[in-house]
Amino acid sequence: MNDNSLVKLFGWRAALVHGDTLVLDRWRFLKGFLPKVKDTHERVLEVGCGTGALTMGIASRGYEAIGLSWDERNQKVAEERARLAGVKNISFPIGDARKLDQHEEFQQAFDLVICFEVIEHILDDRKLMRDLHACLKPGGRLLLTTPNIYYRSSWNDAGPWSKVEDGGHVRRGYSSAMIRELCKDAGFMVEEIGYVSFFFSQVISRVLRRLLPVVGKRPAWAIVLPLRILPPLLDGWLGRLMSTAFGWPGYSITLVAYRKRWLGNGD
Repeated sequence: MNDNSLVKLFGWRAALVHGDTLVLDRWRFLKGFLPKVKDTHERVLEVGCGTGALTMGIASRGYEAIGLSWDERNQKVAEERARLAGVKNISFPIGDARKLDQHEEFQQAFDLVICFEVIEHILDDRKLMRDLHACLKPGGRLLLTTPNIYYRSSWNDAGPWSKVEDGGHVRRGYSSAMIRELCKDAGFMVEEIGYVSFFFSQVISRVLRRLLPVVGKRPAWAIVLPLRILPPLLDGWLGRLMSTAFGWPGYSITLVAYRKRWLGNGD
């Protein structure tokens, strides 16, 4: 049974658990800022949508969702999954996150912009943040996640970081001060900075990564699948306790930022 068959059988939510073990954590964070709506014209852009799991989730809650990626193959997979799952009000154009400013149709066009685990791949992170700001309507919000610079490294995510934009990480991650610095430069007001993917999510991710070269993708996925119930049950309180008591921080830092509705004196 392939991944698309699972989406056909179980709906778009199957796409949250078939690959990256941390995607579900990001969805749980995102969902808190997406109250269900009906007969709305609110538009949401996801920059760097992968194979579309989160974009489908956004559309399922009543929003017009656009998932942007430079990867033509991923976009085709995302389109097929959305079709199989019966998700409406969704599209997957091809576009480069580094060239958002070249999309005139995106300028001040969105109520919400999502950018998850993308900025650490981009050398000119200042430009990316400014472009994300430009995509938002006045009063719109940005939700962003990126590796926490203080995360605990495992054997295959300890660097070295790429010197060019070849698909790898160009930096380890970000601290809250670095995020605030970028927001100030781009014109954002910071509403909230937090963390996701604590101890249990990280352990499961490490198990999966170690299994992949040994048993292959599908057997590794099947082995870790029963463990995926642990983060939703335990990471909310026990994971945060591990962070406080044992210095095991969340893997990703999260940002909620706001584009001002108007410019005041001095802006």
